[in-house]
Amino acid sequence: MAGVTIAEFEALMRESLPFAALFDPEILRMEDGHVTARMPFKADFLRPGGTISGPILMGLADLVTYAAVLSRIGRVELAVTTSLTINFLRKPPPAAIRAEGRLLKLGRRLAVGEVELFSEGEGEMVAHVVATYSLPPHAAG
Repeated sequence: MAGVTIAEFEALMRESLPFAALFDPEILRMEDGHVTARMPFKADFLRPGGTISGPILMGLADLVTYAAVLSRIGRVELAVTTSLTINFLRKPPPAAIRAEGRLLKLGRRLAVGEVELFSEGEGEMVAHVVATYSLPPHAAG
C-alpha cells in the first residue's frame, strides 16, 4: 500500500482534522515514515511565563506522528493514538516550532514513532515525544 503524499495529507487535515487548523502546520517533508513540519508562532500558543504551552507541543507531535504513520500505510483514518509520552527539555521561546518525526517500528497492529521538537533557529530540542498508534486490521499490509 502506498503512503500518502504531502498534498493528500493536507487534504485529509482540511477534511477530517479540523483541529489541525489551530496549528496551521506546514508539512515540509513526508516520505517513508519521516515527516518534517513547521508550526508558525501564534501569541495564542503562549502560557504564563512566555513559553509555548505543553498541549500545543503535544498536539503538533501527535499530528506529525499520524503523518509519519500514513506516509507508510496510506490513508487509514482509523489509525489512532494509544500512547503519547512527552519530555519537556527546555523552555521554548515565542517562536515557530519545527517537528522532526520518524517511525521507529511499524507492525501489523501498532506503529511506534518519535518526534523531536525544536524552536526555530535553535539546535537543541525543546521536547522529545514517543507515540504509539493502533492500526486497524490489515492497515499495514
